[in-house]
Amino acid sequence: MLKLSYYFYEVIYLKKLLKVLLCVVLIVVVLAAALITWLSVTEYKPDPVMNLEITSKTGSNKIKPDEDLNVLSWNIGYAGLGKDSDFFMDGGKDVKSADRETFNSYLNGIKSFIHEQDTDLVMLQEVDVNSSRTYSTNEAEILAHGNYVHALNYSCPFVPYPMPPIGKVNSGLLTTSDYEIAKADRIALPCPFSWPMSTANLKRCLLVSYLPIEGSDKQLVLVNLHLEAYDDGEGKIAQTKMLREFVEEEYAKGNYVIAGGDFNQTFPGTLDTFPIVQDDYWVPGVLDSSFLPEGWEFTYDNSAPTCRLLNQPYDRSNSATQHYVIDGFILSPNVQLNSVKNIDLEFENSDHNPVMLNISLK
Repeated sequence: MLKLSYYFYEVIYLKKLLKVLLCVVLIVVVLAAALITWLSVTEYKPDPVMNLEITSKTGSNKIKPDEDLNVLSWNIGYAGLGKDSDFFMDGGKDVKSADRETFNSYLNGIKSFIHEQDTDLVMLQEVDVNSSRTYSTNEAEILAHGNYVHALNYSCPFVPYPMPPIGKVNSGLLTTSDYEIAKADRIALPCPFSWPMSTANLKRCLLVSYLPIEGSDKQLVLVNLHLEAYDDGEGKIAQTKMLREFVEEEYAKGNYVIAGGDFNQTFPGTLDTFPIVQDDYWVPGVLDSSFLPEGWEFTYDNSAPTCRLLNQPYDRSNSATQHYVIDGFILSPNVQLNSVKNIDLEFENSDHNPVMLNISLK
């Protein structure tokens, strides 16, 4: 009799436990469905072409046709990925943003470097304007040294992964110059992610700035870019193809074209200097010289890396430290290359090093 009674209460207990578990599962499913629905409703869906607001600080000084121009490109890693950082998407352990003190240190270092350079045109990538990971700081306003324009390529009210979640993100590309920016457009690039992954993912774009040239009806077309990173490769191919078509169209109009930024693809020959030693982690695509039309050129420097893998805090001497050259430029045939230099900052304040270009207009 006691055995039957014990068995009876055990069955009741298991039934109650099962009900509780089912309720928990149901709540999780309902919450997940609600989150996906909300993210779908609030998903950032920019038009194919968007005219952008230009903030003017230094007036309408135009480029002179006979002067050399210094162009700086730098992926600043939203001032959250400096020398002490690793990142879970690259095989690291860190899923949290840098603490406030570290973030301020990285941002101040980036700002000081940019403002100390003799630059005419600056193109930055991963610039936050109102994100949880950067404490709602408007980095564009802080880092701009003249007229500037910012284009979002990542906008989501709540990125739900990893744990703890990234939260709100508003980030993108910043182009700034003491010269007049007559017009700026956001050109949408193909997105390789389908629903529901697309709801909280990047929407890559080209930030195109048109700068007038004194005494000419032609313009300098500056294309700021940050191509796909964590895709299967097809996204990079589609985006690079669209980039090529766009710059060819602008050159056909008689304009001068400089396209630069983070290609997330290695430039021809750079793997000989910085080979892949960590193929278990993130591996970039590879750019081919045949990609460009005749007369065009990739412009890059192979003397120092432009990017590092974030599988661990930075240690140049560690054999597990992976370097890349994935930041550089494309120049149209009417733009004369004078010099290009990767500035080796030992990844002090970002997981990328800046690249400085000097050109003149033919």
